[in-house]
Amino acid sequence: MIADDVVEAVSVAAVDSDAAVESDAAVRSSEVWRAARARRKALRAEIRRFTSRSRRRRNIWLGAVGAVVLLVLGSVVAAYSPLFAVREITVAGAKTIDPALVEQALQGQIGSPLALVDAGAVKSALTEFPMIENYALEARPPHELVVRIVERTPIGVIRSDAGFSLVDAAGVVLSTTPEQPEGQPRLDISGGIDSPAFRSAGLVMRSLPADLRATVTVVRASSGDDVSFTTSDGKTVIWGGEGDSVRKAEVLVRLIAATPDSRTFDVSSPTVPVAG
Repeated sequence: MIADDVVEAVSVAAVDSDAAVESDAAVRSSEVWRAARARRKALRAEIRRFTSRSRRRRNIWLGAVGAVVLLVLGSVVAAYSPLFAVREITVAGAKTIDPALVEQALQGQIGSPLALVDAGAVKSALTEFPMIENYALEARPPHELVVRIVERTPIGVIRSDAGFSLVDAAGVVLSTTPEQPEGQPRLDISGGIDSPAFRSAGLVMRSLPADLRATVTVVRASSGDDVSFTTSDGKTVIWGGEGDSVRKAEVLVRLIAATPDSRTFDVSSPTVPVAG
């Protein structure tokens, strides 16, 4: 009887011992799990702390790129929309050409978005004006198109069977009239507009001061090295070749001022000018 009690007591103790072991194992497993979770949480926090600056930089960069893209898209849409259509054409730089005629020739661009102005059509329209040497287009939002023109500089007239043709230094015929236009010198050039003589005469005329050029009545040249001209007050100027024309012009102005009664002025060698 006693033996049975002892056995039962031992059995109970063994069961309690196993339960305690299982309880301890469960506690240790729970602690390990909590510790692992804490470590993972700490690791994620550490990662976020170290990457927060790069994330901020990335967000700022993405925001800046987005703003630029929106600005560009908005500008493109606005530029090509009727909100920026041509409603006014302004011609700048015209001296002898009537600006109203140029504006009228470009009326086909009215209503076109400034960014879609037809450059080919503009060029075609402006070829109707021989006096235009070159031009530039300028868009002034929201509605103005500015056409800046540079006019050709006439150097004189060449007489032919058709009348008197006004030409510039490049030989471009600007107009032809039955009578010689006032204020334009007659060009007596050997070889025509394609000759070296014409090229030199054109460069010489363009190098003269405007007030002196306005007094020239006849320009002569038989070659590129013997250009001369006559003024309205009877003075004859022997120029020579086209070289050093700017200096020759300066010397000639001083020589005329110093000897106003002289009739002939030779500046073919600007270092030793002669008046007689």
